[in-house]
Amino acid sequence: MDSITILQPDDWHAHLRDGESLKRTVPDLARQFNRVICMPNLVPPVKTVSEAQAYRERIMAHVPEGVNFDPRMVLYFTDHTVPDEVAKIKASNEVNAIKLYPAGATTNSDSGVSDIRKVYHVIEQLEEHQVPLLLHGEVTHNHVDIFDREKRFLDEVLTPLLRQFPNLKMVLEHITTADAANFVLEQGRNVAATITPQHLLFNRNDLLVGGVKPHFYCLPILKRQSHQTTLLEVATSGNPKFFLGTDSAPHAQSKKENACGCAGCYSAPYAIELYAQAFDQMGKIEKLEGFASHFGADFYGLARNTDTITLVRKPQTIAERMDYLPNDDIIPLHAGQTIDWSVVSGGS
Repeated sequence: MDSITILQPDDWHAHLRDGESLKRTVPDLARQFNRVICMPNLVPPVKTVSEAQAYRERIMAHVPEGVNFDPRMVLYFTDHTVPDEVAKIKASNEVNAIKLYPAGATTNSDSGVSDIRKVYHVIEQLEEHQVPLLLHGEVTHNHVDIFDREKRFLDEVLTPLLRQFPNLKMVLEHITTADAANFVLEQGRNVAATITPQHLLFNRNDLLVGGVKPHFYCLPILKRQSHQTTLLEVATSGNPKFFLGTDSAPHAQSKKENACGCAGCYSAPYAIELYAQAFDQMGKIEKLEGFASHFGADFYGLARNTDTITLVRKPQTIAERMDYLPNDDIIPLHAGQTIDWSVVSGGS
């Protein structure tokens, strides 16, 4: 198959940042996606529905003219989130979920939840109102090996959580291991997962062999090839529990190529083509539409998009660098490399 037309995809996990960053991130995402879950780990974090609505207005100010773009907002779960905020999420037309970052797990997560048991009274309301809980699924104990942190989270946090709240609607974000994929498969329909393009296309050899490649560094970190293989299998299986979430995260080149480089891969400008590359490598390009355009909308209870985009088997080279902040560029994921797919039309 050399061409495929699919319903316009949605990105159910992306970082747009704020301020000057929006000039880059919003047009890049709006080029391909209709709805985007906008992660709330700003400084300061987006903690209330009113703050989320104000953030959405700042995003909308950067949408290119004539482009339909629908940012879907998320609150940042803290130790001090009040249960009443859940009902406000449910009543909102623009806020869809709440995101739990274990404190210290990733970029701007210092305000995250220190112990999930402290917020069970809020999670009880999430279960009652069927508001999705989005989870960065890693423990953050210093003594736990970074490659084991997702598995330990499944065993020590998620299993007890779902035992306590069996009907909780939950997305395990950016899964990276066979353990996480199998965990999601074993749960009911209320538990789903997003998968990024970097975890489908690359593994820890790409990050580490021949020298550390800072632009492949993300959290959760790339894992061994056997985990990558399982992620490819479940993503391309047509199982509606797995759907697209890029975790595209912009960091200036000077912050990535640094003695303590930031974690995050910037995939927004080429995301759907990168996913097409992964699905095509598995001989499953026909399964891309479900993963990219159907399953996430269905899980969130939103209507599927009606516009379409067309991808063709036409090689393109990813830019070496892109304008970002004044005097600082951004290096996109797989920069300078040629991929086999290109978007040729959209919005029909």
